[in-house]
Amino acid sequence: MLRVYEKVRTYIDNNGLKQISIAKKAGIPKSTFNAILNGKRTLYADDLREICIALNVSPELFIDIKTKL
Repeated sequence: MLRVYEKVRTYIDNNGLKQISIAKKAGIPKSTFNAILNGKRTLYADDLREICIALNVSPELFIDIKTKL
């Protein structure tokens, strides 16, 4: 099972997007963004929110939410 940062990186790669442009839109320094996508820095909820806004996607795209019935 992929981790959230791996799902984000895969989404960016599969859609031919530039990491630097997403980092800029998300307001995250390029080096920090790169570290997040490589699993060298924790991906915090605030970061994920800003990345999702920059990508114009829902965080649910990257997070598996399972509910108990």
